[in-house]
Order: sequence, then C-alpha cells, then structure tokens
Amino acid sequence: MSPRLLFAPAALLLAFAVAPVHAGEVSCTLHYNLSGGGAFYKHSTGTGEVTCSNGQRLAVDIESKGGGLTFGHSSIVDGVGKFSGVSDIHDVIGGYATAEANAAAGDASAAQVVTKGSISLALSGKGKGHELGVSFGSFILTARK
Repeated sequence: MSPRLLFAPAALLLAFAVAPVHAGEVSCTLHYNLSGGGAFYKHSTGTGEVTCSNGQRLAVDIESKGGGLTFGHSSIVDGVGKFSGVSDIHDVIGGYATAEANAAAGDASAAQVVTKGSISLALSGKGKGHELGVSFGSFILTARK
C-alpha cells in the first residue's frame, strides 16, 4: 500500500479528533422562592436552584426590580421556571428583561416570560400577596456564593 493511502485515513481521523465539538441545547429548570413589592418601584429578592438535563446544578440568588404604576407586596413559594436556548448552565446567569401587569389579593398565581438575548425563561408560581399595577424592569440571576 502506498504511503499516501495510509496518510489520508490518518489525517481524516486527526481532523475529527481536533474539530471543535458543539454542545446541543440542554433542558434547564429553575425552582425558586421570591418575595417583595413596593410603591412605584417594585423590588423582590429570592433564591433558587437551576438543574439541567446534562446533570449540571447551580444555586442562584434572584433579584427582580422595576418601576411603573405598581403597589403592593407578594411572595412566590415553590415557583418553577423553564429555560430555552441554553447550552451550558452558566448561560442562565445575567439580567432578563421583564414587563408585567398584575392584580392580586390573597392567594394568587403568576406566569411570565423573561428574555436575555436568545435565552427565554418561562416563570410560573403560586403565592400570596396583594398587588395592583404595571411594571417594567429586570429579573437578575447570579450564582450564589
């Protein structure tokens, strides 16, 4: 066999060995608790944990803030968020744009989608509180230390 024929398969194997591997999307979920409120300026804080289908886990702190015509206080316990557009758990860290309208008294349910570039987070939860208003702002996830 000619040396040229032996070299071609070896070069092909080497090319595949050093070619970058692009990870596919993973399914990630946020389980969280959040509470807060305000008048004209809404501020809520909480904690949560992100888990992904590839086995990654990350404890997070949550801050939601914004302004508008909003009054009241609320808390969400055992909320759930579903991420889309994630390839690594650290993609979820950062600020997401929000807009919401709400009216609640006593027990309440909430659902909202927030976005950060190509990543979306669909949030849902049940809680207690009293709120009325429209607000715009941010939903920020940071890795807990």
